Amino acid sequence: MAEIICGKQAIREALRAGRRVRRVLVAGSARETAPLRDLLALAAERHVPVQTVERAALDRLADHHQGVAAEVEPYPYCDFAELLRATRAATPPLYLVLDSLQDPQNFGTLLRTAAAVGVTGVVLPEHHAVGVTPGVRRASAGAVEHLRVARVTNLVRALEQLKAAGVWIVGLDAHAAKPYDAVDACGPTAVVVGSEEQGLRRLVRECCDFLVAVPMEPALDSLNAAVAGSLVLYAYYRQRHRTG
Repeated sequence: MAEIICGKQAIREALRAGRRVRRVLVAGSARETAPLRDLLALAAERHVPVQTVERAALDRLADHHQGVAAEVEPYPYCDFAELLRATRAATPPLYLVLDSLQDPQNFGTLLRTAAAVGVTGVVLPEHHAVGVTPGVRRASAGAVEHLRVARVTNLVRALEQLKAAGVWIVGLDAHAAKPYDAVDACGPTAVVVGSEEQGLRRLVRECCDFLVAVPMEPALDSLNAAVAGSLVLYAYYRQRHRTG
């Protein structure tokens, strides 16, 4: 079943990534801007049909559509075994693992950060967690189109498989004694971010090699999941790209 995604950036990234875009819908009243012209040129380059429709038709599909929408195939999740094989690559992998994250905006933000730091892949549970929906695609500003995302039926088993392949598992826990930057993440590493309300589930926490926290002033005891996860991913990215 096809999905509808909205927003110029999300559609542009879907086209750039070579995802299956069936057609692009443009409101006849849409103001012709450079981003829209670039998007339409990219659609033509990819041989994707463009259809002009009434703005009311787009209003019925989504809010805040910016005068353009696209009909696309559902997001193509990859197989976890494909991500696991990356542990044998010459460059040490960096994974983002999400434990029952629920909020699409947080998910989209983390996906955009993951793409920015070049993570090897993203792993999330198949059940009781947000998936890659049209809203998430838009929240990530299309960055998810450039990522490999795998859904697994048993997250703990997936973490154990990563550990067996030589990957260090680093879980974010607001109450952990170890600061996140005390971990050497230059080797194969997986960063695990918990749900907004409960954090890491017990079995997931027990599977981690390290539990780390983001230090902060006493007035606060935790950060938004997307903010904390993004801080740690960028810190580990910088560890891996130190010069001098």
